Amino acid sequence: MLPSNENLNTTQPMPCDFLLHTSESALTPAQQTILKKYRREVLDKPLILIGTGTCGLGAGAGKTLKRIKNWLTQKNIDAEVVEVGCIGLCVEEPIVDVQLPGRTRLSFKTITEDKVDALLAAVFQGKPPVDGAIGQFRNEKFQAWDGIRFLDEHPFFAPQTRWVLKNCGVINPASIDEYIANGGYQALAYMLKHLTPQDLCDWIEKSGLRGRGGGGFPTGKKWKLALFTPANQKYFICNADEGDPGAFMDRAVIEGDPHRLLEGLSIAAYGIGASKAYIYIRAEYPLAVQRLKDAIVQARQYGLLGHNILDSGYDLEIIIKMGAGAFVCGEETALIHSIEGKRGMPRPRPPYPSTSGLFGKPTVINNVETLANVPAIIQNGAAWFASIGTEKSKGTKVFALSGKISRTGLVEVAMGTKIGDIIFKIGGGIPNNKKFKASQIGGPSGGCLTNQHLDLEVDYESLQSAGAMMGSGGLVVMDEDTCMVDIAKYFMDFIQRESCGKCIPCREGTRRMLEILNRITQGRKTETGNDALERFKGIMYLNRLAEVIKDTSLCGLGKSAPNPVLSTLRWFRDEYEAHIFERRCPAKVCKELLNYSIDADKCKGCTLCAKNCPVDAIMGNLKTPHYIISDKCIRCGNCYEVCKFDAVLVK
Repeated sequence: MLPSNENLNTTQPMPCDFLLHTSESALTPAQQTILKKYRREVLDKPLILIGTGTCGLGAGAGKTLKRIKNWLTQKNIDAEVVEVGCIGLCVEEPIVDVQLPGRTRLSFKTITEDKVDALLAAVFQGKPPVDGAIGQFRNEKFQAWDGIRFLDEHPFFAPQTRWVLKNCGVINPASIDEYIANGGYQALAYMLKHLTPQDLCDWIEKSGLRGRGGGGFPTGKKWKLALFTPANQKYFICNADEGDPGAFMDRAVIEGDPHRLLEGLSIAAYGIGASKAYIYIRAEYPLAVQRLKDAIVQARQYGLLGHNILDSGYDLEIIIKMGAGAFVCGEETALIHSIEGKRGMPRPRPPYPSTSGLFGKPTVINNVETLANVPAIIQNGAAWFASIGTEKSKGTKVFALSGKISRTGLVEVAMGTKIGDIIFKIGGGIPNNKKFKASQIGGPSGGCLTNQHLDLEVDYESLQSAGAMMGSGGLVVMDEDTCMVDIAKYFMDFIQRESCGKCIPCREGTRRMLEILNRITQGRKTETGNDALERFKGIMYLNRLAEVIKDTSLCGLGKSAPNPVLSTLRWFRDEYEAHIFERRCPAKVCKELLNYSIDADKCKGCTLCAKNCPVDAIMGNLKTPHYIISDKCIRCGNCYEVCKFDAVLVK
């Protein structure tokens, strides 16, 4: 169930539009009152906010929201209930915030439907539960609660630098007034009054902003290529086709702060002289799509989109284009073909899209995070943005933390932050006292980082030197129980299925690589004829095949397709050798390479293993040690799971 967005009313008056035309110092008392209301600096009744982003809804936030409204009705309490996006701490969803008049805003974790009544009763009695509190928002205008830490002291949030995610989970994404009251669209208004397109491009170039979607090309330079290409029509495209497994940054930004994207896109389109812009977004993101549609309606109502924006003479139309889920459409030329109504397939370059892109016109493509950085750069200046980061990588980077890690979620850190700090300080390390093994960064086309890379800084060049890439920002953490050959096989299977099939190296090469990986994880039992010889022959050519695919594929996706195999081969060659020469999986993941046996000294003859064996491969009498017939065993693991005496051994 998607949020209802009851606060959205396209016929309502425009309370905060005055901020787009005057400075705060010139506001009347009445306008100052309106501003304080939308900044929530004054409360005349209790406020309850619930994270209803996709992750929150998946954790049961829809039921929690319904229960909150029912409880307020039963108690006859007049309170404002607001749906917000994800604040980033996805592991603690559903997250519910409560703020009483005169007091700071409190945030509580894992508030499922059954916990609502107790939580609200305690808070409204002035006795909020300390154990369930994530923290309280720091605000000097309100009285703080005793015994509850501030949110910015939480180990998840303390090391972060939240610029792009500043509003996510904090403001109402369905309210343009709340966005404007918190500084929104001020950058657009300033730019239209004071900057020419070239001034804007110079500003962005000086900031050091680089594309956050892949290779990290300088954003200002990219804009200038399109700006200085003569044409009667130019286009700007926002690439929100987030297809990497484990990546959810763009989705969260759009769901939690859609107007930031619209403002950034409007500024960027002005910078290249485009009068039409597209947001290419996955159809699998229904909530994000709805948020964007609502935001576009509101922006039009306020004169921030359409004809003669803010009386500047600048026109811009933004169109939402939903993709059909093809991973290859994340590549910019394939994305352009998809918008044109053609099959999403890359084309050779040059010409580059900046000179001949959508419908043959100059086109610039940036992803969501890149554009979300733009308003703050205009508001605060290029030097402000360049003040943090490394020599060649400025600003912040958003990562989606997932996998074998204690605190999964969305994090934003300054460039130059160490990978180890993200995993162990922000993410809380590996659960269940397991050891860290590797992290896959940059999606299927990225690479693995190991223990020796924990001191590596978040920097485009540093990651490339380690055989990885920044990519869009997916960071999947793996522990000691992960098989790196199996991981390589998983990503290669994904890449092979998502190949557009246009060029032979990618289409056929990735298929051959997947076949080789499948043979590496294959047991002797299923081999026939010359299978063993074919297996070794493939292994001998694996590295060479990967290099050929990198050198000869048409697009960036094909060129980076072998990365998972190359990086795991580079850092975990011993695991490959165990699979190849010993027919053994050290992590005990690859089924066909496992051998099950029963320790006669530990076996009590309870027969539980035999009863749960689907192929009757376990023999033995009651109260006597059992044994496994290896030729019949299908390695399902049932016996290992049900044994109460740890008598089943896996090697």
